Amino acid sequence: MKAYEILMDIALIIISAKFMGLLARRVKAPMVVGEIIAGVLIGPCLLNIVQPSEYLSIFSEIGVILIMFSAGLETNLQELKKSGFIAFVIACVGVFVPLVCGAALYTAFYGFDGFGSEKFFKALFIGCIMTATSVGITVEALKEMGVLKGRVGQTILSAAIIDDIIGIVVLTFVLSMKDPSSKMSTVTLKVFGFLAASFILGYVIYKLFKKWDEKYPHTRRIPIIALSLCFILAYVAEEYFGIADITGAYIAGIILCNVRDAAYIDRKVNVNGYMFFAPIFFVGIGLKTDLSGINGEIILFSLAFVAVAMLAKLIGCGLAAKCFKFGNIDCIKIGAGMMTRGEVALIITNKGLSMGVIPPDYSTAVILLIITSSIITPVFLKMLYSKSPEPVEQKAES
Repeated sequence: MKAYEILMDIALIIISAKFMGLLARRVKAPMVVGEIIAGVLIGPCLLNIVQPSEYLSIFSEIGVILIMFSAGLETNLQELKKSGFIAFVIACVGVFVPLVCGAALYTAFYGFDGFGSEKFFKALFIGCIMTATSVGITVEALKEMGVLKGRVGQTILSAAIIDDIIGIVVLTFVLSMKDPSSKMSTVTLKVFGFLAASFILGYVIYKLFKKWDEKYPHTRRIPIIALSLCFILAYVAEEYFGIADITGAYIAGIILCNVRDAAYIDRKVNVNGYMFFAPIFFVGIGLKTDLSGINGEIILFSLAFVAVAMLAKLIGCGLAAKCFKFGNIDCIKIGAGMMTRGEVALIITNKGLSMGVIPPDYSTAVILLIITSSIITPVFLKMLYSKSPEPVEQKAES
């Protein structure tokens, strides 16, 4: 492909992504769902007017790095401190149960060749996809009902944030295990070595950046330096620690999330991400989706995948909440609030596709999960709150 030929592909991707994204929003579905469907429509599956290419893969990788950097910037560390141990335990169970259930589901369908085998690794990866939580849809539903600031709403919000952090760490472990020559001790050492280095250097960087931010507030150099830090940590994570670049980008966001201009940095980063790189990433998922290999087994697996993924969060998080003396209905609310999946599940899936861990037709299961959970979760929460309203003193101010 000649360099200029990519320009038409980019134009088609951006236009179709925005059109389908707005259409999805009109029917109360996440915009990313529309963008994925746009990729399926214009890609090899249907119209075949845009083909996956190396150029698009590079832009897509930048897109996912910016998404994870933004997610880190939006992390509220103060809120995490308030929620503390309860949210942490719920998040841990909310990662562990789906991970085990996802691995068990894959094993039930395709068998088990022993620990360390290719099937074992694929089973773990399917479990990894299930660990992700996208609380955006849930938050909107809770805001609409005026209960986001209640005990249940804040528990869901904090647990979802911690859930993503733990999920990224688990993904890092699983991806590091892909190398057949790697040992668990080596993988563990690399992961904790990177986290320790990030913590120490991150504190120093945070202090320096804080002073710089106070000296030059709201200047363009602030987001430029922040973006440079994002790419540097993404590179270092992959090159020197064998850890996914998205982990480095996420850590970079967390390092800067408490500086005064964190929201300003996020807005500037999102200009490029929202308008250009992120649509290419989400449409790229659709472009890579191969429906030609869809058969009865894949359809059955996809349906089982959706059911297990949603029930694992509902039951796991609900039971964990029960240990902290939440009422039965409140436990179900917390479990239901953690069922939605979105960007992080897609990011993990994209990593699996790019590394050849899972075949393209399995992305169908993830897309189906995102659509289903995005529709069912708000409806289910409204039903639960109508039966058991939040106490007046715990409701958010209107």
